[in-house]
Amino acid sequence: MADRTKVTIQQLFEMKRRKEKISWLTAYDYPTALYMDRAGIEMILTGDSLGMVVLGYESTLPVTMDAMILHTQAVRRGAKTAFLVGDMPYMSYQPGVETAIRNAGRFMAEAGCDAIKLEGGVRVADKVKGIVDSGIPVVGHIGLTPQSSAQLGGFKVQGKDAETAKALVADARALEAAGAFAILLECVPTKVSRLIMENVSSIIFGIGAGDVCDGQLLISHDILGLFECFTPKFVKRYAEIGKTVQDACAAYHDDVKKCRFPGPEHAFTIAESELKKITT
Repeated sequence: MADRTKVTIQQLFEMKRRKEKISWLTAYDYPTALYMDRAGIEMILTGDSLGMVVLGYESTLPVTMDAMILHTQAVRRGAKTAFLVGDMPYMSYQPGVETAIRNAGRFMAEAGCDAIKLEGGVRVADKVKGIVDSGIPVVGHIGLTPQSSAQLGGFKVQGKDAETAKALVADARALEAAGAFAILLECVPTKVSRLIMENVSSIIFGIGAGDVCDGQLLISHDILGLFECFTPKFVKRYAEIGKTVQDACAAYHDDVKKCRFPGPEHAFTIAESELKKITT
């Protein structure tokens, strides 16, 4: 994919028009982003999922703006052509429009993002509008929103009854009206995803929202076998890198213990004539 040009919002809308599905994955470091870029992934999200899959927290809530900026900068250095989205962490936008604009601006100015993502629908529409009016592209996120999972009753499918499904449609409409060019649906029944797509013209992405969406997002650590705490139903495993890493480390440990590493091929030498100058 060395000849691929930089992915833009215009190209993403053209893919939607052609009904060409868009691939989207999370990345939190330079090498992962580099390989994703080479693989042709169109979009990369540096998500606040960083807190759980990289930093070892029990939720996404402890993740700070400084941590997000640091990791997003690393991803940008690896991803030269993919469309990069920075994920607004907990309390980086909830306090008010001015706070939201300032932190969104940090993603753009300090990390070189192409857009930002934030959770919520109707309740954050004013923040979305403020950010968009400041010239920053926004991806909305509705359905299961991890930052407010306690309020939602845990990590559960959203929109399974008429009332909550209607609320999701209203959320999507509010986000589009506020200027969000794309909306992520998480843990939403496929038929509700289709209903939302019929009501808005924004690009619709799904993570556990069925095959009808314009594109799909997954957490890279889930598909690579690098996160063991739980595996959502909507995840497909493509590798077991965690086991490979563990096996490699165990083999190294065994080699060191049994003096099989380092071997002569891993050592450096000094000329005998130079050694004599030291010892005599």
